[in-house]
Amino acid sequence: MLRPSRLARPVARASARPALPPTTSRALLSQRASTRATQDFDLNKLNNKRRDYERNRTAFLAAGAIAGIMSFIYTAWKLKKALDVQSEKDKIAVKCDAPIPTEAFKTEAGEKRKVVLHDEEGREIVPTGYSVVPAFPRTMDLDLPGASTADGPVAASVSNNAGVEYTLVGLGMRTVTFIGIQVYLVGFYVATQDIERLQHYLVKKINPLATTLIPSEKDALRKALRDAAEGEQTWDSILREAGCRTAFRIVPVRDTDFHHLRDGFVRAIQARSGRDNAYGDEAFGAAMKEFKMLFNRGQVPKRKELLLSRDANGTLAVLYGEGGHKQQTGRSLMGTISEERLSRLLWLNYLAGDKVASEGARDNIIEGIMEFVERPVGTVATQIL
Repeated sequence: MLRPSRLARPVARASARPALPPTTSRALLSQRASTRATQDFDLNKLNNKRRDYERNRTAFLAAGAIAGIMSFIYTAWKLKKALDVQSEKDKIAVKCDAPIPTEAFKTEAGEKRKVVLHDEEGREIVPTGYSVVPAFPRTMDLDLPGASTADGPVAASVSNNAGVEYTLVGLGMRTVTFIGIQVYLVGFYVATQDIERLQHYLVKKINPLATTLIPSEKDALRKALRDAAEGEQTWDSILREAGCRTAFRIVPVRDTDFHHLRDGFVRAIQARSGRDNAYGDEAFGAAMKEFKMLFNRGQVPKRKELLLSRDANGTLAVLYGEGGHKQQTGRSLMGTISEERLSRLLWLNYLAGDKVASEGARDNIIEGIMEFVERPVGTVATQIL
C-alpha cells in the first residue's frame, strides 16, 4: 500500500512557491515590445543617420573630384617638362650635328635680317629653329591652273615653265592646348613680282610721299600691324585691293590628318564670319561646304607639304604632296574655291586680329615686311634675283 504522506510532500512544496502575479508578467512583455518599437520607428534617429550618410558621401565625392583635377594638372605639368627636355635635346642635337642654325633672323646694325643659307644643291633656305623641319625654301615655284602672269622684265624673270616664283616673308610654329603642343610650321609667301605692290601699299599707308621708310616710320608700321584692330583693317584692305598673289606653306611636325587641319581652318573662318552678317548669304555657305569637302581625306604624315594659295582675284587653291624648293614633283591640286571672302578670312587668321593661329608666325611675318619697306619700292624683286 502507498503511503499518502510521501506523495503529498512534492505537491505541498510546489504549492508553497510564490507565483508571479499576471500583471507583472504582462508589464515586462509590454516594456520590451515598447522599447523595440521605439527603436524601430525612431524617425529622428533615421533622419540623422541619413543626413550623416549624405554628408560623408558628398565629402568623399568632392575629395575625389579635387584629387582628379590635381592629378590631371600634375600629369600635364610633367608632360610639359618632358616635352621641354626633349625639345632642348633636339636643339642641342641640331647645333652639334647640323650646320643649320636655329634662328630665322639675325640682327645687323640694329635691324633684323632673315638668315639665308644654301643647301647641298645650292638652293637658298631659311632655318626654322626646329629639328623635325629644319628649314624652309626661301623661294618656291607654283604652277596653278588658270594662273596669269603680268608683263614686264621682272615678271618674265620670275616666271618660267615651273610656274610663278614666290618669296618667303616669314614663318612660325602653330601650337595647340595650354601646354603648347606643336602641330605644324607655317610660312607666308608672296609672289616675287607682286612684292612691289605690297611695298607700295604699306609705304603709302605710313607716308604717302615716300618710296621707302626710315626707322621711325618702320616702328609706326610695325606697331600698326601688331595692333589687333588696325592690323586687321590693314591686311583686309591689302587682300581686297592690292591684288598680291600669296600662299601659306604648311608642314606638320607630327603626324596628323586632314580632318584635324580642316577643323582648325573652319573654326577660324567661322569665328570671324560670325561677327558680320555680311557672311550669312547662301554663296558663302556653299563655299564653306565645298571647302570642307576638300579635306575629306586621310592621314597627313609629318614633313608633308600642304599649300594654300590665293591668286589676285582671291581664288583659293589647295595643293598637297612632297613639294620642296623649285620642284613641283609630288604636288597635286586638291581643289579650288572661287569665293574671295573665304580665303580672305582664312588669311586673316594668320596675319592679324585679337587671336591668330600662330603669334610667332605673325611676328616673324611683320619682321619680314620690315625688310621690304626699308628698300625703295620696286627693288626687292630684282635683289632677290
